Amino acid sequence: MKEILQKYEPVIGLEIHAQMKTKTKAFCRCSTEFNAPSNSNVCPVCLGHPGVLPVLNEELVNFILKMGLATNCKIKERSIFARKNYFYPDLSKGYQITQFETPICYGGYLDIELKDDTKRKIGITRIHMEEDAGKSIHDFSDDESLIDFNRCGVPLIEIVSEPDIRTIEEATTYLNKVKQLLVYLEINDGNMEEGSLRCDANISIRKKGEEKFGTRTEIKNLNSFRNVADALEAEFNRQYEVIESGDKVYYTTMTYDATLKKTSPLRSKEEAHDYRYFPEPDLVYVEVNENKLESIKNELPELPEEKKLRFKKDYLLPDYDINILVQDKELSNFYEQVTSNLATKNEKTFKTSSNIILSEVLRVLNDEKIDLKNLKLKPVNISELIGFVSRNEINNNTAKDVFNEMFTTGKNASEIIKEKNLIQVSDDNLIIEIINKIILENKSEADRYKSGESKLKGVLVGKIMKESKGKANPQKVNELLDKLIEN
Repeated sequence: MKEILQKYEPVIGLEIHAQMKTKTKAFCRCSTEFNAPSNSNVCPVCLGHPGVLPVLNEELVNFILKMGLATNCKIKERSIFARKNYFYPDLSKGYQITQFETPICYGGYLDIELKDDTKRKIGITRIHMEEDAGKSIHDFSDDESLIDFNRCGVPLIEIVSEPDIRTIEEATTYLNKVKQLLVYLEINDGNMEEGSLRCDANISIRKKGEEKFGTRTEIKNLNSFRNVADALEAEFNRQYEVIESGDKVYYTTMTYDATLKKTSPLRSKEEAHDYRYFPEPDLVYVEVNENKLESIKNELPELPEEKKLRFKKDYLLPDYDINILVQDKELSNFYEQVTSNLATKNEKTFKTSSNIILSEVLRVLNDEKIDLKNLKLKPVNISELIGFVSRNEINNNTAKDVFNEMFTTGKNASEIIKEKNLIQVSDDNLIIEIINKIILENKSEADRYKSGESKLKGVLVGKIMKESKGKANPQKVNELLDKLIEN
């Protein structure tokens, strides 16, 4: 792909569909519970029975306004719903209620930062409200399908970017930023595997330096970051081969096979007139006045970029730590709960807290395949362990061992440290006695270190730590060894 990128560049836009965490559906009182028994969360309204009237869920409006404000969008004072008419077997009424000409949020943007610290601004064309379709199940027969209508009418917002994305890294970074905001706002759970966050990717290619866009294709229903990246790469390569062979790329809807890592045509891409949009006659205008907008602004939580600045100011952490902690809202909350329980709050204890969480806590979550809610260790348990480190009663290596024991046994740090007699030796006289013994037993290495072979210090320190059974204070060992060697 590197060779192709020297000649061509992709032009990418993403359409992200996010299921809102409302308790009920967009236009009726049916539950949005995931994994409910098939066809149990349905009623005449979401099934589209004759004579029924939809009623807009106000919580859906509140949620989309939050996302609009968080993505720097303008907000329409008055917007309307439309009927998008097309046949899908899992949309029983034969049309989808959505927004067409008047999306409630428009003209926004998100700033993203790439691995090389390059910053890019990705425009957001629109964010609009709509309802989801049901689910077709083809697993039980080769010639029959089953339909679960539970998802019919579940509220969605669709976030449509401008075609501003030029690399696959930009696409996944932007997608991750959108997901992060949805989760921070607590309006979506960010779960792509369960389908509550889905992505369609539009891509065309053009020769480097050209202004005009090529003919785009749309890859439907990508349900993971890996699939988005792989599908874009596969379609980029396919379009390159088509153009280089002298053929044309056609305006097509594509599907992606993750096993074969290939895209293939699904159907010819529909134009807006194919859907026969017209205003939804059964729903009134959505009006957003200044009071409503001000109320929503006041409900916005601290967003990731604001939190990064505060973590830098309050906890004096390096950018690397901050970026990982703030990436996940629950993780950043966990860190703040740990630091709030510290007896001593300073740069050292804040950094030690970060080290323990980023190394030990994340390792356990990954190994055990659990999330923070299911972690047996609570923030106060971690704070107690950090207290021992900050008082130089145990060193960092011992702290890792104690953490593992805490996780395995459920005991707190003080119990384990007392039972195993792990309190660090900081008494100068005891450490000097051990150092003198090691120097005497390793006179050759000691003399060579004194003569300038600095790498031998690590050998001597290792022997001293082993002699002390790992309990000597490493900082004091390093300081006292240099003094004794010089003498």
